[in-house]
Amino acid sequence: MKVLFVCNQNENRSKTAEELFRDKFETKSAGLFNEKPLSEKELSWADLVVVMEDSQRSQIAKRFPKLYMQKRILSLNIPDTYCHNQPSLVKALKSKMKELA
Repeated sequence: MKVLFVCNQNENRSKTAEELFRDKFETKSAGLFNEKPLSEKELSWADLVVVMEDSQRSQIAKRFPKLYMQKRILSLNIPDTYCHNQPSLVKALKSKMKELA
């Protein structure tokens, strides 16, 4: 399964998730508000889109309304309070993904 992880900057949460689950899924990550924001091509690639907060789901709906309707998008509800590969972030990601996947 192709899983795309999305957060605001693609520096901490989605980047960590991409690396963490790469042995279980085919993974990529993207940000919404960085220099190279999420593209239609990246969104099209994914079987599953995992956002860190519900507001990111709304942004995807605004930017890509047609694709949004075709995608399974899950929110992990992980706030932007972590650093890349922070142990508590890794623990939260594993726990939330276990509930969903």
